[in-house]
Formats: sequence, structure tokens, C-alpha cells
Amino acid sequence: MSKKKGLSHDEKRKRMMEIFFEKQEFFHIKEIEKLAPKLKGITPMSVKDVLQSLVDDDMVECEKVGSSSFYWAFPSKATNSRKRKSEKLEKSIAESENDLKTTKEALDAAKKGRTDTDERREILKELENLRREKDSLSSELAKLKEFDPETLRRMHGEIATAKDAANRWTDNIFSLKSWIKKKFPIDEAQINKQFEIPEDLDYI
Repeated sequence: MSKKKGLSHDEKRKRMMEIFFEKQEFFHIKEIEKLAPKLKGITPMSVKDVLQSLVDDDMVECEKVGSSSFYWAFPSKATNSRKRKSEKLEKSIAESENDLKTTKEALDAAKKGRTDTDERREILKELENLRREKDSLSSELAKLKEFDPETLRRMHGEIATAKDAANRWTDNIFSLKSWIKKKFPIDEAQINKQFEIPEDLDYI
């Protein structure tokens, strides 16, 4: 019989938030340490770490009264917190997309009639960094859907816009490759290798 797979850190966070949302009460740490394993299957040894990560992310409130600390979280607070975080991430994504557009335009200009140069390599390096940053931000933004379906529905329009933008840039790369093949006697494999374009590049 295969060993039962344990909960991931994100799953534990989600389940602990469910305790607060379902109960809507103030809890002492000892109460959470009893409820989390019993109600949500969170291992006792990880309760404090999971709870602290939620406090650090402003998902759960913590107030010390005397020598004891009490914790609570209400849906309205969580919604506002996720909204602020979503807006911040969306702004970061928009800025990254703008930087990506500027860099892509500079890259397109640098490709025309130029050989491999230090400047081109720097632009390609910056482009790759921006792509990784955009992917990271998009991944973090997607995690928010685990806590608030309403926020996810509100963001569908933004995601569609970002998808269209990504596909437009993919279309631009395909158009550029087509132009190069018509202008110069170079096959597609050489173009991909020269400009470090992935072989599996495709529309989203």
C-alpha cells in the first residue's frame, strides 16, 4: 500500500484559513493546535509555522493580551488584503509587460542587419529576466484564487487581456521570422538558434 501523501504548505494555509472563516472566533494558540489536526488534518508540528506564515502575509490578525496571543481572521479582512495584493501584483505585471514591450522593440531594431554583439546579448539577457519575472508574478497572482473565487472571477478579464498581449508578441516573433526567411537565405532552425527562440514557441 502506498504511503499517504502529506499536505503541501499552501494546502495547510488554505485549510487553516477555513477554520477562521468557518468559526469566526478568536483563538488562543493552544486551541488552534487542537483544532487544526482534528478538523483539517494539519500535522501538529507544522501548525505554528503555518499560522505564522499567515500572520506574516497579513491574512491572520494577531494580538497579544497579557502573556497570551490571540488570533483571528474574518472574510472581509481577507478579501481586502487579497484585493490590495492583487492590485499590487497586477501593477507589477503591467510594468513588466511595458518593460518587455520596450525591450522587444529594442531587440527587433537590433536584429535588423546586425551581427551578434554585446549589446544584443545584454538585451536578450534582460528580455529573459523580464519573462521570468512576469512568469513569477503571474504564478503568485494565480495562487490567490485558492482563497477567493470572487476575486478570480473579477480578474478573468485582466488575464484574458494579458493572454492576448502575450499572443500578440508571439505573433510578432513569427512575423519577424517570416520576414527574415524572405529577406535572407536562412532556414528557421538557424533563426531560432541565432536569436535564442525556443523551438516549441507557440500561442497560449
